[in-house]
Amino acid sequence: MSSERTIERYAAPCVPPWWARGGHAQTIFAHVLPSEAPSVRSHPRAQRREIALDDGDRLVAFELPGSSGVRVLLLHGLSGDVDSDYMRRAAQRLVARGHGVWAVNHRGCGDGAGLACKPYHSGRSDDLRAVLTASRALAPNLRHVVIGFSMSGNIALLHAAEPAPLADAVLAINPVIDLADASERISRGLSRLYELRFVRRLRADLRERQRLGLIDARFAIRSTASLREFDEFITAPLGGFTGADDYYARCSSRPRLAHVARPAVIVAAADDPFLDVGLYARSELSAQITLHVEPHGGHIGFLGRGRERWIDGALEHYVEQLVSLR
Repeated sequence: MSSERTIERYAAPCVPPWWARGGHAQTIFAHVLPSEAPSVRSHPRAQRREIALDDGDRLVAFELPGSSGVRVLLLHGLSGDVDSDYMRRAAQRLVARGHGVWAVNHRGCGDGAGLACKPYHSGRSDDLRAVLTASRALAPNLRHVVIGFSMSGNIALLHAAEPAPLADAVLAINPVIDLADASERISRGLSRLYELRFVRRLRADLRERQRLGLIDARFAIRSTASLREFDEFITAPLGGFTGADDYYARCSSRPRLAHVARPAVIVAAADDPFLDVGLYARSELSAQITLHVEPHGGHIGFLGRGRERWIDGALEHYVEQLVSLR
């Protein structure tokens, strides 16, 4: 897949309702308002795929069949899984378009709980490559598009910047391209509420892995810790990094965006409460990257009037644009 023609911008604006005009309101309301999209894992045609990783861990994906000749791999954000609201909605829209879907749990998440000793993190492009390898072995003639949300947007961009990426195209939604910057910003002001929620869920995951004997019980983190502290004392040592700074430096996609070798779209919001959207414009971007910054949307929010989820239409549009490239 090459990019001889340009990607057309999704023209419909995200017009927020009066009660969700700010980035915090967009982020919070979009995550608490119910969605009618069905569960991916309990879909009547879903097929469970267990994928072996190079270090002996395994992860679980769910396959939904399609007929378009395109398979879309969906990867969730921090502390999510395949049944996160945005994953369910994306899968529903893509299947309705005739595309096949692999909804992927990061190692240890969702149905993969108990199958992984090592943690998932924002630099796990090796896990994405393993999933793509498994998918291409089963369906070598399909075009493969990767959609990554938040931290997985960073992973997708890392993969696209590697030598010989296996994805044909990438769509990154609110990608966290600078981990150090994001870890600092999420500790400020009201964003601290998101941080505490993430840490609470990560601590619960840590304790469950310790209960199963997958992780040494000596690892501990207090409930009021920052994400940076969690990365310093948990993610870094378990992931093979010397500390949080080493992890952030080695796993942020920002320094590698100039090397992205596959058609890629980044969708972000100017009012994202804990990502500096200006980082995208200040970074050296490959000619393969199309950047779409919407004035409103928060972090994976994008609530429109009447509770419309603007991101669902944008995602569908950009997938069609990417797969139409020749």
